[in-house]
Amino acid sequence: MSSIFLANARIVDGTAPEPSAPQGVVIEGERIREVAPGARPPAGATVVDLSGKVLMPGLIDCHVHVVAVEASLARNATLPDSLVMARSIRLLGEMLNRGFTTVRDVGGADHGQVLAAREGLFPTPRLVISGKALSQSGGHCDFRGPFDNTPPRFSRRLGALGRLCDGVAEVRQAAREEIKGGARFIKIMANGGVASPTDPIHFLGFSREEIIASVEEARNAGTYVSAHLYTPEAIRRAVECGVHSLEHCNLITTEVARFAAERGAVAVPTLVTYDKLSSEGEALGIGAEAVAKVDDVRLAGMDSLLRMRDAGLAMAFGTDLLGPMHRHQSEEFVIRGRVLPAQEVIAAATHVAAKLCMMEGQIGTVAPGALADLIVVDGDPLRDLALLTGQGRHMPMIMQGGAWMKRG
Repeated sequence: MSSIFLANARIVDGTAPEPSAPQGVVIEGERIREVAPGARPPAGATVVDLSGKVLMPGLIDCHVHVVAVEASLARNATLPDSLVMARSIRLLGEMLNRGFTTVRDVGGADHGQVLAAREGLFPTPRLVISGKALSQSGGHCDFRGPFDNTPPRFSRRLGALGRLCDGVAEVRQAAREEIKGGARFIKIMANGGVASPTDPIHFLGFSREEIIASVEEARNAGTYVSAHLYTPEAIRRAVECGVHSLEHCNLITTEVARFAAERGAVAVPTLVTYDKLSSEGEALGIGAEAVAKVDDVRLAGMDSLLRMRDAGLAMAFGTDLLGPMHRHQSEEFVIRGRVLPAQEVIAAATHVAAKLCMMEGQIGTVAPGALADLIVVDGDPLRDLALLTGQGRHMPMIMQGGAWMKRG
């Protein structure tokens, strides 16, 4: 088995406010065998000296749509599967080059893409998927306009981010089918959204009974429900019904954040997407009405971070970008860093994210037994989070599963 020895590795993983003292890191095969100041290279190991650099776990984005190859989700759902797959391969390769070695897809990706990634058919982050997101008619995955009464059908196109289901029986069936198809968790649309035409932000998605049904089906399969949410009423209701992962949360109040924290929920803010939808959305084909809804949530985003932090609500890293806007993925670090300590921002994309992906101890850490998903950074991101931006310009080395994806 081949081995690699990383010498003089100062580790930044979100667990401390300063880089660690220099460590020796022994990698055998796809995993880390040893991390210690006194570690020595095994016989025959390839030795890489990281003096003057920082070693980090591979980054994790917990809110992506890897099949959102167009900014307009309605148009995205009409593209042929072959084109969506080809474009998504490019998007995934770009994410990996930014240092994201794992991404959690919350609506759209299918198990075929997971298998393609696992087989190493193209450079890609690890994929943790929900399959198609579940939405009620008129909800955040319904792109029929107000005068389109075509009966809703489950679109099996790869470019469709979600499927429509109404009533407890349909929700149960949809959740079971997504789990059967390889979903690692279930995603529901439990609030109005920006990109969909007939659901203002304040709309509540699904009845309580429907949400509880999705939670029960997820728990039966040993997993959890993630929900698209903005308003305090929607967030509290979802948590009361057993939802674990709270996506967006821009309008959350301190009281509701405390309640969610007490229940052990995790929030996944996605501030960069609203910034870019506001500035680029209309030019990319997102309707003026949808862009107008953006400011309702964009302007409250920074305050929501402080409320959640003060309430003790765990936050994972997410971006939720669409089409060409994916290039802004790493800017989420800088946006959060305006109000949060760099350590907490990095934690959101490492060990907090790993736990939400149900891969705690396997990714998001530099520790014995973990997968060797690692990035090397020129400089200290705890002092300058912008080092994590620039399309990987400040990352001379990226490793996934013990294999070099980039080595400058």
